[in-house]
Amino acid sequence: MTTSDQPLSTPAAMPTHAGDASKPWNDLASGYERARSRADSLDNLVEWPAQRAMLGDIDGMSVLDLGCGNGEKLVRLAGEGARRCVGVDISGEFVAGPSERLDLVSADFNDFDALPQVAGQQFDRILFLQSFGYAKDPVGILKRARARLTDDGFILLTRTQPIRYALERAEANSTLVGDEYFASGAFSYVSGWDSQVTMTKQRYTISNLINTFAQAGLWIEAAVEPHLSEEQKREFPDKHAWANRYLAGIIVFKLRSLARDIAFA
Repeated sequence: MTTSDQPLSTPAAMPTHAGDASKPWNDLASGYERARSRADSLDNLVEWPAQRAMLGDIDGMSVLDLGCGNGEKLVRLAGEGARRCVGVDISGEFVAGPSERLDLVSADFNDFDALPQVAGQQFDRILFLQSFGYAKDPVGILKRARARLTDDGFILLTRTQPIRYALERAEANSTLVGDEYFASGAFSYVSGWDSQVTMTKQRYTISNLINTFAQAGLWIEAAVEPHLSEEQKREFPDKHAWANRYLAGIIVFKLRSLARDIAFA
């Protein structure tokens, strides 16, 4: 869903959506997809290539994408041999209609397991590609996703590098990076895609993420922090300068279920 290409802006006197995690995405979906489609977007340059590499061979596999945006990545996976692809996104602005291998559902992904396209089904790959920040109950939704995995399945989850947010807040607020990184509570900023929307997000640290995964009965098999190649740095110097300044980018986690004979409340 969200991308890591836009810097934070100073919060303005505009309506926020702190009480409804899905509302800002509804407002921003079209702007995000335009930004993501650019040749110099971090999603095109480094994020999707890293995500796709970690997914591995998907021939004959089932994929569930929670917060799939316009569904374009699932269309690619279906074209690469995935047996069944189900995407859930509240925006409903999809690039393709249903087919034998593809089903894109307009719904809140927080309620994914109540959908007929998901209920009673198991999946080889479950994706949260920059959508996890919209989860109303992070531990709960990961537990429910874990329950939908096949025996050898895994969850692919990405989040923006939290140090990036701390750097930007420290610069905007004339504070120290450490204070911003370890601060608690929510913070707000004007969206870089639509100046009429002010985003409100909860702060998190790397340890917050690790603890969330552990509480959901998941372990980290692998993690990647994709970054620009030397060739890309030369081709996109402005992107390189910005990424260097703010440690911009995402962390990609490959999460597997702990032993099934271990009980989790």
